[in-house]
Amino acid sequence: MTEPAADHTFVTRFRIPRRMWEAYGTVADRLGTDRSSDLVDHVRTTIRKHGNAHEIAELDAAERELTERRSRKGGRPPQGA
Repeated sequence: MTEPAADHTFVTRFRIPRRMWEAYGTVADRLGTDRSSDLVDHVRTTIRKHGNAHEIAELDAAERELTERRSRKGGRPPQGA
């Protein structure tokens, strides 16, 4: 299931009630983060806590990919960009 790294981060869609999404956005703002960062952090935590060796290795490879991509593009983009 491993795919070659693209030059951009994978974009996915999922269904969520609009009111929940909007409330999540205001909570994230209040916490000084954004929904995307918070969701990625949740995914990392879930994989580290419940993943098997292969899934954790995939997470580690994805983290290296993000680090490499950010170093080529001048670092992590500012929140809200």
